[in-house]
Amino acid sequence: MLDSPEEDVQSKACEAIYKFVDKSDDNKKMLLDLGAMDCLLKLIQSEDRVVRRNACMAFGVMAANAEVRRLLRKREECIPSIVALLSPEEDSVCHEFSALCLSYMSNDFSSKVSIYEQDGLEPLIRCLTSNDPDVQKNTIETIAHMLQDYQARTAIRELDGLRSVMDLLRSEYAVIQHLALVSLERATQDPDNRTALREMEGLDVLIRFIGTPEYSDLHTFAVMVLANCLDDVESMETIKDSGGLQRLVAFITDVKPPDEEPKKEGKKAGSRKGKKSKDDDEDKHKSKSSADDLVPTLPEVKQYASQAIARAAKNADNRKILHEVEVEKMLILLLGHEDPNVQAAAAQGLAVMSENLTSRESIGQWEGIEPLVKMLKSDHDQSREVSSLALANLTTSSTNNCNEVLTYGGVEPLINLLSDTREMAIANAAVVLTNMSTDELMRSNIQNCGVIYALIDPLKSSNSTVQAKAALAAAAFVCDADTRTEFRNSGGLEPLFKLLTSGNDEARRNASWAITVCAVDEPTAAELCKLGGIEILQEICLSTSRRNAFSEAALGKLLDNNLSAKYAMGGQLSQTNLITDGFFDPGQLRPGQKFCNLEDYCKKPVDQTRPVLLINAKAGLPTSPMPASSEVDLKIDGSKSQLTVKSSKTGKESKGKSKAQREREERQKEAELQEALQREAEMNSDNQPFILPADPTLARYVDEVQEKIQPLDSTLEQVTALAQYTAEKMGGPIERGQVANFSYELPISQLKYELNSNVVPLGMIKTGIHYHRAILFKV
Repeated sequence: MLDSPEEDVQSKACEAIYKFVDKSDDNKKMLLDLGAMDCLLKLIQSEDRVVRRNACMAFGVMAANAEVRRLLRKREECIPSIVALLSPEEDSVCHEFSALCLSYMSNDFSSKVSIYEQDGLEPLIRCLTSNDPDVQKNTIETIAHMLQDYQARTAIRELDGLRSVMDLLRSEYAVIQHLALVSLERATQDPDNRTALREMEGLDVLIRFIGTPEYSDLHTFAVMVLANCLDDVESMETIKDSGGLQRLVAFITDVKPPDEEPKKEGKKAGSRKGKKSKDDDEDKHKSKSSADDLVPTLPEVKQYASQAIARAAKNADNRKILHEVEVEKMLILLLGHEDPNVQAAAAQGLAVMSENLTSRESIGQWEGIEPLVKMLKSDHDQSREVSSLALANLTTSSTNNCNEVLTYGGVEPLINLLSDTREMAIANAAVVLTNMSTDELMRSNIQNCGVIYALIDPLKSSNSTVQAKAALAAAAFVCDADTRTEFRNSGGLEPLFKLLTSGNDEARRNASWAITVCAVDEPTAAELCKLGGIEILQEICLSTSRRNAFSEAALGKLLDNNLSAKYAMGGQLSQTNLITDGFFDPGQLRPGQKFCNLEDYCKKPVDQTRPVLLINAKAGLPTSPMPASSEVDLKIDGSKSQLTVKSSKTGKESKGKSKAQREREERQKEAELQEALQREAEMNSDNQPFILPADPTLARYVDEVQEKIQPLDSTLEQVTALAQYTAEKMGGPIERGQVANFSYELPISQLKYELNSNVVPLGMIKTGIHYHRAILFKV
């Protein structure tokens, strides 16, 4: 029948198909399988208005099926034919169902592009002014879908479509208002559209819309549009100058809006007139007084409004404007709302606002700290996170706010937050505690609450932000001997040390600073050196990309507590570096060469390298077991004698053996005995703790200097006498240029072999050159 040559038959067939497919989706699928879409596509281009209208009705309803739309996307003539039905010459029924078809088709991106390329946006905008609400609904829905594409956002402004969309906010139908707000939210993502909306006073319209209780279900979407507009400083200034910002704050906090000037009141009444109906002046005043009745806004509206303020406040100029209207008071009031999502959004707004120093002080004065501290104990994860962020910003460079946090008992929940499941909450808590540590009294209070132990787990976190903030907090609190000892005993040094190898610059920098603070104590510095701190920091300082001032300071602090390493790596000591017992000089290390401890040098067999010079001026201490070769030979000789006696006793048994066999057996027994003695020596050395080799000669030198040189009157006399004394003990003065003729190497080598060790106490050296004398003078 659709292929019938009679237009009346075609018309009735299309009408019957429309009624049939409107009943169920299965019916649509059935007609699709029967090939009805190609016939309908031809009929919507028919010259007969009735056929065209009925075919359009069936075509529009059929487009609700996904498989139908898939077929239509393959027909190039589909979109142009449907757009043509939006022409002014067509009746409202054609407009309604062609717009319905386009609303279904525009869900697909390729169809959006086709509609745009076929200039479909202009007739759609024209249909927005239709008197038929169904036409308006289908048209604005299509436009809302198309505005997801940036090209359509530009085109709707050029075609002056924003004004028509704004007019739909006065519609009697909520669905049309909702779709208009969705369209505006997408359109205002474009900065030029925000400017156009501002010029047509659309911001005031949105504010009044939010202030109308009858539209409470749509307030959330209006706030979303407003949030986009408030990204611009110009929009913020406009809405402030018109009093709209104050009204918005009043609506959100459920208080009466501030009184307006007569001029502004007149404008407001004019806007309301378009929204309601054409009434006389008395009806306008009644409408105004009814709008002023206090009707609480929905929690979702409060939430989105707070988020809109937080978003706008990211701009420094906007923060200043928002502060002038005291928007912080609104946010503080919302912290007490029963909905945790509203609380979290308000705290987020305060967190952004508190980046402004003036707002920071005002929030503290307006009692905003106490509810934020209470939120730290909330069961709502996001509330804990954003409240800690707000406190982190509020306590930055603000001693008063830090005291407020302490007064309201915020220390304990902050420390508990260091073990929270949300990583950013941990980082924020560490920042708050670090900010509070600048005051000695607060720092002591926090230390007593166990912050040192609580910081260790965050240091082990896999999140680089948490690592960086925890390392900075550790640096702030390990500032005395007791806390450093607690930190070391609790196992905090190892995770802190691992952060030196982090790929994050902030984490590596803060870890270096914390190590600088920790290395003040000699035991802590020694532990860090055992972990390889000197080698890692050296590597960092040699890198052009990873090096920073803190890593250099950390390396310097570790070396100041390990003067042997400092002298070996740098070849010099400063005036403030005092040599103590246990100092040793292994010689200048080459780049990349590992620095060993004294015990390792003592265990090494004697070689041809330069001797390690040891300083130990404590008299009467037992020496470290460095067995001389004579002792070993004596043991071997004694064993040989025992072996000889044993062999003589068994001489009769070995008479029958040849001389070669007897010599082979003797050598084998000697080797076994040598191995047994060596194992015994190793076991004794492993079981005994390392004892620093004593140097009684050096101890005597120190006593003589204290007795004869220290009492001299002037520093010059003391230095001169000490230099002469040093030269005398090291073989006497050497003429300039005669060092090569001064025999010093052979006596020192003899000392090494007499001691059977590469480590030689400085006092045993009687012939020394410049570096021997420099160390003795420094001692």
